[in-house]
Amino acid sequence: MKKNTNPISITTSTKRSKMKSCSNSLCFFCLMKETHLATRRAGLKKCFNELPYRDDHEHVLVLSALWHIAMAQPNDKEYPSLGVFECMANLIQRGLKDKNWLLRDQNIYIPYYAVHVIGSYTMHKAEFAEKAVESGVIPPLMELLRGKMSWVEQRVTVRALGHLASYNSTFEALVEYQEEIVKSAMEIASSCIDLVYESFVGSSEENREKYHRDLLTRGVGGREIEDRKAEEWASQLQCWGLHLVKCFASKGKCLNLICNNNPIFLKNLCGMWGGLSNYTSTGGVGLIRILSYNKSSRKFIADSKEIIQTLCNLSRSSDDWQYIGIECLLLLLRDPQTRYKIIEIAAFYLIDLVEIRTLGDRTDINLGESITQALLSDYNQMERKLFKNNQNLQRVLREIWELKVERKRKEKLLSEERLQEKKALVNLMKQQANELFRLGEIKGALRKYKEGLDLCPLKLRKQRMVLHSNKSQCHLLLREADAAISESTRALCYSNPTNSHSKSLWRRSQAYDMKGLAKESLMDCIMFVNGGMKMDQAANKRIKIPYHAARVISKQMEATWLFATARLKKLGSTKTQVKKAEDSSNNSSEGNGNIIRTTMTI
Repeated sequence: MKKNTNPISITTSTKRSKMKSCSNSLCFFCLMKETHLATRRAGLKKCFNELPYRDDHEHVLVLSALWHIAMAQPNDKEYPSLGVFECMANLIQRGLKDKNWLLRDQNIYIPYYAVHVIGSYTMHKAEFAEKAVESGVIPPLMELLRGKMSWVEQRVTVRALGHLASYNSTFEALVEYQEEIVKSAMEIASSCIDLVYESFVGSSEENREKYHRDLLTRGVGGREIEDRKAEEWASQLQCWGLHLVKCFASKGKCLNLICNNNPIFLKNLCGMWGGLSNYTSTGGVGLIRILSYNKSSRKFIADSKEIIQTLCNLSRSSDDWQYIGIECLLLLLRDPQTRYKIIEIAAFYLIDLVEIRTLGDRTDINLGESITQALLSDYNQMERKLFKNNQNLQRVLREIWELKVERKRKEKLLSEERLQEKKALVNLMKQQANELFRLGEIKGALRKYKEGLDLCPLKLRKQRMVLHSNKSQCHLLLREADAAISESTRALCYSNPTNSHSKSLWRRSQAYDMKGLAKESLMDCIMFVNGGMKMDQAANKRIKIPYHAARVISKQMEATWLFATARLKKLGSTKTQVKKAEDSSNNSSEGNGNIIRTTMTI
């Protein structure tokens, strides 16, 4: 067997030297240089037809080059029209059926590159996806999905299948395998982080598959780069697996398998967020959103306390997917079948968001008004009796009613002169509260800030933002984390744009840290740092990260590391094994001691 080296590490000059001395009429690299279009196309078509059946130690170079082309030009019709999909499918099948061939030369890389080529060409164009299905790519992809090779091949397989499932024209071709695909994708999403840590990140270098290391780092880099890339790939494997499940859930397929038959999977979705290495994916919450849109699956979401708690925390965060958290809660509140299952939890979080206007790109809807309407939809009806035994919920709904209905109605009649008088009085009360705060009278300052808010008109959004933020600081010093989160969230709803008030972000980050909500704390701290960096840049100052913020980010990144749970599991397993070994050793020693003592007695 020849030495297994990374095909990507072969230089361009080496390839050129091979092409110059090449006598093979079907050499892929020579055909790429052919200037006569008809000759080039005919040669490439024949090359793709014969490539899977030839024994050539340079096969992997061709696959590597095709991978580069497919990644760089995924919309180019040339290779898909010449039979590249059928070629890739046959190469995968050969690798799966002929183990001797797979382990010869560098052929171990071929299935990975072949699937990657399929996935890249089917990424944007439905016509390419249709061509791939017609060429028979689904059966070999299913074999790899079942784990016939390793997690590295599964990663590109779920990506390719996800593309095929995204188009209406090719989705039906996957329906035949729908239960197996969904079940496998759920299993992959649930277990891949532990698997990658156990088999790669948490392993010594000599126990890592060499071809995995080569694929991850392109043959360059040490353990640190390998670990970083493995984290990114594990995150992608999880998120692409979830995307595959979403494709079926969005069409109402396999909902019973996803929800009813696997409640543990729903619970685990809350922790599948992709990590910072894959921040563009909605992760588990994206699937929760799709399930929340379907009436039959919505009830399973409402029955899961873990999911509702996750959505509530997400709705009061600066996460990119904050809107998804709010949207899911609104869908559940508007459905009479799920409303009363979640309102007793959700109302205590959503009350802090009733003054939010827009969020991110969603400028087409007033979120605060939507939240208010959803919470108060039956406030004046007989159904209100359902809340009569829950005084805390009644208090929250009454507070929203008084703020958003009664107070709003009264302030419409407020003259400009009276508005200015109130503004001056609010500023005076704020100064008095600030003085009490400076003197260490935290509770007194808190009361004064509250009085200022009770007097401050809703139109004075900036003043209300500052008062809520100052209240948050008081609660922080009093070690009242929940109240601090509530007040800083209200302040951030008044900021323009939403979630841009630096002090409130920093205060809420600290409060989330008190509660052990590392992800939420991390997101707020990152937003706080980004805001400070933009201000420094605008003022032409040297950009620097505050030491206290850097410490929080370091702490929370450690806590939210993609492999944090997997590492704890492995440490726990190792400790258990060590303890068993020690116990076994102690028992053995005690036995030996008895034998020695008996011998001495004799």
